[in-house]
Amino acid sequence: MFVLVEMTDTVRIPPWQFARKLNESIAEELNKKLANKVVYNVGLCICLYDITKLEDSYIFPGDGASHTKVHFRYVVFHPFLDEILIGQIKSCSQDGVHVSIGFFDDIVIPPESLQQPAKFDEAEQVWVWEYETEEGAHDLYMDIGEEIRFRVVDETFVDTSPTGPSSAEASTSNAAEEVQKKEAPYTLVGSISEPGLGLLSWWTNS
Repeated sequence: MFVLVEMTDTVRIPPWQFARKLNESIAEELNKKLANKVVYNVGLCICLYDITKLEDSYIFPGDGASHTKVHFRYVVFHPFLDEILIGQIKSCSQDGVHVSIGFFDDIVIPPESLQQPAKFDEAEQVWVWEYETEEGAHDLYMDIGEEIRFRVVDETFVDTSPTGPSSAEASTSNAAEEVQKKEAPYTLVGSISEPGLGLLSWWTNS
C-alpha cells in the first residue's frame, strides 16, 4: 500500500530560516510542497521519510534565499495491482460503489466488477447483490458506511496541472474546463467479483 520513492528537488530556504538547522528547514519545505499531493504516475505523497544527500547550497543574485539540491525518500500511497484493501462505502451511484479508506476517497468499484448478479436500487441509492441460494434469491445491500474488502485492478492518473488557454479555444472551452477541474488526479479501480471479497459482514459467521 505504501512505498518509498526516491526523489530529487531543489529547495529554496528564505533568509529568516538560516538560524535553523538546514535539514529541519528542508524537511519542512518538502512536506509543505508534497504532503497530501498527488505526483503524476507516482501516487499520493504522505510524508518525508529521510534525506539521503544534500548538495551545495547557492545564493543567486537578487535573491537572498539559499537553493539546495536535495536527494530524499518520500512515503507514497500507491497500492500495487491485485493488492487487497479494506475501506468503507462512501456512496453508491449508477457508476458503481465509491469507497474511502479514510485519507483517500477516489476509489470506485464499477458495476461489472461487483458480485453478480447485482442491481442498483434507485429508491435506496445503493447496490444490491442478488445472492442465489436453494431457498431463492436474497438481497444483500451495500449500505453506506459498511466495511468492504476489494482488490485493486486498475489505476488512473490525470495530469491536472494548469495549462494556458489558447486564443481560439478560450471562449468555447469553459464547460470542458469546469469538468476537468472536478476530475481526480489519481483514481483506483477496485473489484469484488470473487469469493471472500465484498462487505465484511457477508463472510463472517454473524
